[in-house]
Amino acid sequence: MRKTGKRSVRGDVGEKRGEPLKRSLYSEITDRIIADLERGSVPWVKPWGRARASLGLPKNAATGRSYSGINILILWGAVIERGYPGQNWLTFRQALSLGGNVRRGEHGTTIVHADRFVPKDEKERAKQEDAEPQAVPFLKRFNVFNVAQCEGLPEHLYGQPEPLPERDIIPQAEALMRASGADIRIGGDRAFYMPSADFIQLPPQPAFFEQINYYRTALHELGHWTGHPARLARDFSGSFGSKTYAREELIAELTAAFTCSSLGIEPTVRHADYIASWLEVLREDNRAIFRAASLASKAADFLLGFRADARGEGPEGIAA
Repeated sequence: MRKTGKRSVRGDVGEKRGEPLKRSLYSEITDRIIADLERGSVPWVKPWGRARASLGLPKNAATGRSYSGINILILWGAVIERGYPGQNWLTFRQALSLGGNVRRGEHGTTIVHADRFVPKDEKERAKQEDAEPQAVPFLKRFNVFNVAQCEGLPEHLYGQPEPLPERDIIPQAEALMRASGADIRIGGDRAFYMPSADFIQLPPQPAFFEQINYYRTALHELGHWTGHPARLARDFSGSFGSKTYAREELIAELTAAFTCSSLGIEPTVRHADYIASWLEVLREDNRAIFRAASLASKAADFLLGFRADARGEGPEGIAA
């Protein structure tokens, strides 16, 4: 909570490079997420018990880079829907380059990459007016395949991460919270982020019915914390109940889900009572979930960068 002052698309084997995406794909993905929410199934916290894959963000198996934004939700959905045992993905050509291949008859999962181009008439206008040309955003689609759809790949690409030990304290979450340098104040019976004073309030961990929720809640509030003007500078102007407020809550929910998954913590819905307001935002704008997922990926990367810094490593790269 921020306190204020007052699924996949199936494709044929192969890649489609540079193909401009029609507006309908925005609607197709948004409509699917809306349908999930209306059924009470939140796409970024679907029961992982239904999936064979371990927790984690989807990654490109050839580069080791994590996918970001809406692609996380698309690939998670494919893992759950099709029961894949892992979160590693490859393009058709990458599978060949690694000495393997996509099995005959397999269908890819379409993901997207945001890009921009300057139309010819815009170039002419800018030239005539001696102004900067304005680029037009669009999406490109291409297909990826789970390594479970491939054969002949190096064995290590099929490996699974070690499961977390069964205990209340999650060391990697504690380390991230410390490394962030966020002003986290423990006490009281409510959790919130106060933008004006730039601090997070959390109840003591034993106060949570399930102690793991202490970390889920902390990561949700840290998601808000990333939006401070001194950090990622998101819009905090909305009052409770407004669409701006709902958008920020959606970003924080996704940030927590992405970060939890990276830390091996099963995501859950921290604020289920906001689902109605999210639905309103998504029904009104079929690009809202794309923007929210993109901003949440930036926020999660920002937070996970502190974990890498604490280990003396550079931040992980992000794939489209």
